[in-house]
Amino acid sequence: MEPAFNDQKGFALVVAMVMLLVLTLIGLSSIFSSVFETQIAGNDRLGQAAFYAAAGGAEVGISNLPGTGSYSGALPNDESYRSGKITDPGPQNLAFKGTIQNRGDDVTMWEYKRFQINAVGQSYGARKEVELQVRVGPYVTGTQYNN
Repeated sequence: MEPAFNDQKGFALVVAMVMLLVLTLIGLSSIFSSVFETQIAGNDRLGQAAFYAAAGGAEVGISNLPGTGSYSGALPNDESYRSGKITDPGPQNLAFKGTIQNRGDDVTMWEYKRFQINAVGQSYGARKEVELQVRVGPYVTGTQYNN
């Protein structure tokens, strides 16, 4: 009679099953990783679309200067923009920050108006904010253009 450890019948089947289990786990891991990476890429795309909507909203704010009113607009593909910060409930007025002179300019002759523009863009729930400091001018000091 032969000892039990010398009987190798079925050993190839056990090795094949273990290898199949290992390959299945590697395959499942790859699938979950691919799904996760796809979700990350989708969220990044929505974030970029919201950023570009906010940048477009900032351009609208620049084109409205020297006016300081609020604004909002809609873009295709469920994208929109508005003036203000992300925490604001709706469009806000642009902020006039006063007048300044450039170094090197004749201080009594030229000045610039300074504004702060905050714009929020939204794309399918993703929101991004852009903030700009803008200088408009030069204006001759003490003229109707400086009012």
